[in-house]
Amino acid sequence: MNLFAHFQQIVRAEIEALAKAGKLPAGLDVSRVAVEPPREASHGDLATNAAMVLAKPAGLQPRGLAQLLVGRLADNPDIQSTDIAGPGFINIRLKPAFWPKLLASALALGDGYGRSTLGAGGKVNVEYVSANPTGPLHVGHCRGAVFGDALAELLSVAGFAVTREYYINDAGAQVDVLARSAYLRYREALGEDIGEIPSGLYPGDYLKPVGEALAREHGRSLRDRSEEFWLPIVRDKAIAMMMDLIRDDLAALNIHQEVFASEKSLHETGEVDRTVEDLRARGLIYEGRLPPPKGELPEDWEDREQTLFRATQFGDDIDRPLIKSDGSYTYFASDIAYSRHKIRRDFKELVYVLGADHSGYVKRLEAIGAANAGNRDVKVIVRLCQLVKLFRGGEPVRMSKRAGEFVTLRDVVEEVGPDVVRFMMLYRKNEAPLDFDFKKVTEQSKENPVFYVQYAHARICSVFRNAGPALTESAEKPDFSRLVDEAELQMVRRIGEYPRVVEAAAAAHEPHRIAFYLYDLASDFHALWNKGKESPQLRFILGSDMQTSLARLALLRVIRYVLANGLRILGVKPVEEM
Repeated sequence: MNLFAHFQQIVRAEIEALAKAGKLPAGLDVSRVAVEPPREASHGDLATNAAMVLAKPAGLQPRGLAQLLVGRLADNPDIQSTDIAGPGFINIRLKPAFWPKLLASALALGDGYGRSTLGAGGKVNVEYVSANPTGPLHVGHCRGAVFGDALAELLSVAGFAVTREYYINDAGAQVDVLARSAYLRYREALGEDIGEIPSGLYPGDYLKPVGEALAREHGRSLRDRSEEFWLPIVRDKAIAMMMDLIRDDLAALNIHQEVFASEKSLHETGEVDRTVEDLRARGLIYEGRLPPPKGELPEDWEDREQTLFRATQFGDDIDRPLIKSDGSYTYFASDIAYSRHKIRRDFKELVYVLGADHSGYVKRLEAIGAANAGNRDVKVIVRLCQLVKLFRGGEPVRMSKRAGEFVTLRDVVEEVGPDVVRFMMLYRKNEAPLDFDFKKVTEQSKENPVFYVQYAHARICSVFRNAGPALTESAEKPDFSRLVDEAELQMVRRIGEYPRVVEAAAAAHEPHRIAFYLYDLASDFHALWNKGKESPQLRFILGSDMQTSLARLALLRVIRYVLANGLRILGVKPVEEM
């Protein structure tokens, strides 16, 4: 049961009943009528804005409409009382008998509690990481990788058909630089002293295995050939090995994308050519000149007539060039073809997860999505992840020698483990900067949210280990009316919030809401645990009262379901012992 959706339906039904009775106009649009938690817990269990959003179209004052609605809600068997607050908000308090029904529903759903049909099977493509295949992933990629993966799982739980995708930039100048860097390591593997890596090439030791593999496969046969001969051979090998390295890095974070799309293949299959031809036929390409960029001109600036895409027609800041001066396509041309390829695969939402340094891509991605969509209903959604700063006990972490100039994703995962990395990367909104302190994230305290949440799950598992078969295997239906302490009822209310949190987080593309909710749930549970220490009659297992023990164990089972389900959305393992 989704508590808030359930009562939203009830409120909307009562509005329709008032319309049928002639007390409200017929045909009122109730789509904006919401039922949410009240701003203050003391105000009740639920609140609705119905009178506020319907007063004007109904031709009534908000409080007058609220009085009508309150009169109808008073007859509902699950509602204890209603209260009109401020200009017309309605606060609702539920009867104690309602909460056992909600808990029984959650228990019956088990692992399915919180899953939603919000997405109605709509196809969503979530593209994340998509780092150039020129080296191992660094900590900046880590946050986008975790965010994208958790968002994909969140949308899946909310009823969308999700494809996780990685776009490989395996065409263009940067992979030629990779090939030349790998060729140096190949010469090194043959026994040559290559000296210091020249400026402009990739210096990291991670290319040494590529050089060694080339030496094993080709011996000295590439050494004395022209660059024109060896470059494509070395490039393909280096890209393949770098992608293996990247996949291994992602696997260390329990990230496994289903699709790896290749920029190179877009060119080889003619997708870029067809896209440009299609845009030209629709009048979206022209020959013209671009104004110079604001500020200091870059050295490679050319004031020349170019083949341009009418990006400004779709909300971009400037029109975008499609062909370079040497006649080859720009990266932007590949991006348009890739967007078109996704849309032709019938995705209704294209979600891009990018680093904050790519904020300039937002409008252009939205523009090419709109251009390619044509008459199709396609949404383009770009989510930016801010920078991550690494500390150890408050001191900045030094760079990785092996990687050259950055801390690798693997460095971080190997030190603290994937669960800690994933939870902490999601315990801030993606748009907020994140300070990651190796010392703090491994502390066993309430201030460390990943420990606090996992400890709640482990504590519940320990209760079941100690309960014995008479209680854990009992077929008796739990009598939830025995849960009368305020700490127990607070747990039930918190459990009731979970389906709404999932839907709201999915709709906003904000998986951090799940992490925040789990922390609050764990906090309520630990408070209940501590209360049982102080008051023996509130312990989960009472030797003299089997019925209350069964009810409390069933409550714990539901809490464990919610903790485990929420952690799985975040990609964190729900541990059983700590």
